[in-house]
Amino acid sequence: MKYNLTIDARMIKHSGIGTYTKNMIAAIADNYNLTLLGNYDILNSFPWSKKVKTITANSPIYSLSEQMELPKKIPPCDLFISPHYNVPLKKIKALRRIVIIHDVNHLTKFNKISFVKRMYAKYMINVAIKKSDKIITVSGFSKSEISKYANTQKKDITITYCGLDGNELKNKIDDESLKRIRLKYNLPDNYLLFVGNMKPHKNIDVVIRAMKTLKDLYPDIKLVIVGATLNQLLQKLELLKYPGLENKIHTIEYIDNDELPSVYKSAKCLVFPSVYEGFGLPPVEAMICSCPVIASNTASIPEVCGDAALYFSPQNVKELVGNIELLIKNKDLQNELLLKGYKIAEKYSKEHFSEKLISAINDTLAK
Repeated sequence: MKYNLTIDARMIKHSGIGTYTKNMIAAIADNYNLTLLGNYDILNSFPWSKKVKTITANSPIYSLSEQMELPKKIPPCDLFISPHYNVPLKKIKALRRIVIIHDVNHLTKFNKISFVKRMYAKYMINVAIKKSDKIITVSGFSKSEISKYANTQKKDITITYCGLDGNELKNKIDDESLKRIRLKYNLPDNYLLFVGNMKPHKNIDVVIRAMKTLKDLYPDIKLVIVGATLNQLLQKLELLKYPGLENKIHTIEYIDNDELPSVYKSAKCLVFPSVYEGFGLPPVEAMICSCPVIASNTASIPEVCGDAALYFSPQNVKELVGNIELLIKNKDLQNELLLKGYKIAEKYSKEHFSEKLISAINDTLAK
C-alpha cells in the first residue's frame, strides 16, 4: 500500500525552490500517491503529470489568502510537504508534516528586506519548525545557519542535497542547439557567464568591477548575465559610476531551462560570486555542462563545489580578475576543473537525491 502525500507545488516555476520541487516530485512519484497544489496547467505540463493528482491553488506566497486557501485545499493525507517556510498556520488534514528550509537568507545581514518582512520571515520559520515533524535542508551550511538564527527546538535537521538529472541537461546540448541559441540570444563569441538576479547577496557588483579591468586586458571578452534586464543593468552601472560598460555586458532576462545548458557550454566560465547561498545550483549545472567554475569562497559554495572550482574572496576584485586570467590562459587548468566538476556533479545525481529524500520521508511516516 502506498502512502498518500500532498505537496505545495505553487513555487515550481521559481528558480532554486522550484527546481528542487520539480526534481522532488520526479524522484518520488513512483513511490507514493501524490497530490499537488498549484496551477493546474503548469503542473500538467511536466512528464510526471500523469502519475499525480492536481488540486488548483493559486494564492500568492507570503499572503493572507494562502493561509485561508491551503487548509481548505489540502486533502486528508499521511504527509504534507512544504517546500518553503510559508507553511499553513491553521490545522490541516495531514497526519505528518515536513518543511524544507533552503536557507535563512531573509534573517541575515546580506538581505536588505524591510524590518517587517524580516520579522515575518523569522516568525514563519520558527512556526514551520514547530509545526513540522521533520525539517529538511539542502547543505551542512544551511543546517548550521538554521540552528543559529531560528529556534530549532532540538529537532533533527536532515540534509538532502539538491539533485539534478545530468543526462537530461547534457542531452540538450548538440551542435545544432549551440548554433541556434547563440543566434537567438545574440551571444558574444567569448564570454564570461553570470546566472542569477540582481539581489544584493548575489553580489553582481564584483563581477561588473572585474569587467571594468578586463575590458582593457581582453577587449574581445564580454559578460553575459542571465536573469536581469537591460534596464536593471543600466541602473546598476549608474550606481557604480561605470557608464559605457554596458557595451561589454549582454543581458538575458529569461531563458528556458532547455536552452540554458547550451549557454553554459559556450561560456569561457561561470562566475558565481554570491555571498550567501543555501546550496547554489548554477555551479553544479555548469559542471554538468562542461563549463569551468570560478566561485566565491563563502557560505555553502565550497561545500557544494569541493575542489572543482577556482575560489576568490567575494569582495576582492583583484583576486577575481586574477582567477579569470589564470583560467583563460591555462588550458590544462580548464580541463582539470572540468574533470573534477564531472565527479562533483555525481554527488548531486537524481539517484542520490531520490534515495535520501525517500529515506527522510519514510522516517517521518514511521514516527
